[in-house]
Amino acid sequence: MTFRHCVAVDLGASSGRVMLARYDSKHRTLTLREIHRFVNCLQKTDGFDTWDIDSLEKDIRLGLKKVCDEGILIDSIGIDTWGVDYVLLDELGQRVGLPVSYRDSRTTGIMPQALVQIGKSEIYRRSGIQFLPFNTVYQLRALTKQQPELTAQVAHALLMPDYFSYRLTGEMNWEYTNATTTQLVNINTDDWDDTLLAWSGAKKSWFGRPSHPGNVIGDWICPQGDRIPVVAVASHDTASAVIASPLANKHSAYLSSGTWSLMGFESKMPYTTDDALAANITNEGGAEGRYRVLKNIMGLWLLQRVLKERRITDLPALITQTEALPACRFLINPNDDRFINPADMSAEIQAACRETDQPVPVSDAELARCIFDSLALLYADILHKLANLRGEAFTQLHIVGGGCQNARLNQLCADACGIRVMAGPVEASTLGNIGVQLMALDELNNVDDFRRVVSANYDLTTYIPNPDSEIARHVAQFQPTRQTKELCA
Repeated sequence: MTFRHCVAVDLGASSGRVMLARYDSKHRTLTLREIHRFVNCLQKTDGFDTWDIDSLEKDIRLGLKKVCDEGILIDSIGIDTWGVDYVLLDELGQRVGLPVSYRDSRTTGIMPQALVQIGKSEIYRRSGIQFLPFNTVYQLRALTKQQPELTAQVAHALLMPDYFSYRLTGEMNWEYTNATTTQLVNINTDDWDDTLLAWSGAKKSWFGRPSHPGNVIGDWICPQGDRIPVVAVASHDTASAVIASPLANKHSAYLSSGTWSLMGFESKMPYTTDDALAANITNEGGAEGRYRVLKNIMGLWLLQRVLKERRITDLPALITQTEALPACRFLINPNDDRFINPADMSAEIQAACRETDQPVPVSDAELARCIFDSLALLYADILHKLANLRGEAFTQLHIVGGGCQNARLNQLCADACGIRVMAGPVEASTLGNIGVQLMALDELNNVDDFRRVVSANYDLTTYIPNPDSEIARHVAQFQPTRQTKELCA
């Protein structure tokens, strides 16, 4: 077959999209077309920060229907989402409790209990995953301790992409790349860890063995009656984004830039040494047995909140205004846990500057400049730690995802990191999702083959570091953890 049509459902923490890919196997051309885009945002339900998963499902189905209504024969569907969050089901497949967001405060104080009762090094030895207060293991512990009446009703726990695949197909699956984000998967067995599950309060019977990307979960029956296979892609959106990152060689690092920024490198082996633990490095699962060795950074979430609070609609104009301001006048640690979900992000940034005896950003442009400079310097700090961990410097950084459209931040990143930055593709998560579908359809051989397709079809923008830039002179002095409580520590 010369042409394939694959649909990617890509759900982020702030928006979702249904995208149609058309692949010409003869000429190896790949095009994307947006079919449906929709908002994803938190809502308060019974005092919890929750996701409106019914609305998300409605939008997913609407997007799929739009494709079918065009008369296009879909070859496959894949779903990727953000990590760590889950949906509980009873024996009849009905929801139990609420789809609570990782940004909810119910996990406050839970992670320190695990560090005392199991031990930090023991948890890391078992999982290889960084310590984040909202990891699924701590969410489940919060649930089973705070709402024990719910646990007797639970028969299954599905992570977000697996839940939506279940809603389309009626079949349950636990996809490996996303499962690793829970901090509940044993890094040596690729199966659920009995000790960590027991501590969380969840039953092992709630979960099936994690499956690697590429298997067919089941079929979705479209309105016209056709059965369309739903493929288990690399369902953690970052795992999909990394698959679509055209990494040139082993000296290339990646930065998936969006609501979250995830910086790391690919490896055929995990890094679970004492140095990796001290740096809070994570070893999340990837395709083809590769590990995504990375750090989470609270990325453009800070900017998104400031834009929303201040009703800023012209982002390009705001970015232009920041260029007229001096560099590094206001600096924060973007990974300070105070920024995970404050009532007022602008006020929280101002308070952080005030508490560290810095000038306080007041205008929209000053707040944005503070965020851009702080992120770029934190990127440089983390890239240095990753290079030290593996014992080799990086020569190139690939920035992918929606954040790679911010040319100003890309240049600041190049200047701070001191290496060439390649920006693109923008829709990396969607492309990686499509890539696994094409491999499942036997149209592509492997990830490297798919990356060659991406490189041939999508232009990248190059940013060359300026060693004389203002921000480059601040790298050595930037101390991100000083007087802050790291979220990712």
